[in-house]
Amino acid sequence: MKTRFGAAILEASTFLGQNYFVVEAARIEEICFFLRDDEQYNMLADLTAVDYPKKDKRFEVVYQLYSFPKNERLRVKAAVADNEPISTVVKVWIAANWLEREAYDMFGITFAGHPDLRRILLPEGWQGFPLRKDQHILQQDDQWVRENLNIESGQ
Repeated sequence: MKTRFGAAILEASTFLGQNYFVVEAARIEEICFFLRDDEQYNMLADLTAVDYPKKDKRFEVVYQLYSFPKNERLRVKAAVADNEPISTVVKVWIAANWLEREAYDMFGITFAGHPDLRRILLPEGWQGFPLRKDQHILQQDDQWVRENLNIESGQ
């Protein structure tokens, strides 16, 4: 991979027997097509994010891949800043559709080119992103609760 993508591969290593790459977010779609077509990682098992609020690029989008022919897992990570979009990989693995929507809903990460990027777990109109570390664990959208459930929040 390093020979094909050069500086776009920021790190390549193994931890506890699982290989992982840290890649430039700007090249994620191209790298994922390569991993699917040339390296046989034909399944996106999961896509999630991690929030590191003190870093310049505070979010790490994490792709968990699986190769049926090789019976191997691979983790790919790409860092993005707050309000910095990353390309969707829905064209690579259709399973990314709902997984990217979940990352958008929980962290506010925008996936450029996504066919239907909207909330999937929380209702439309909800304010905030509950899995960001700068959101208090008991904080919720009190206004939405009052307007839609007609109750005062118990928190």
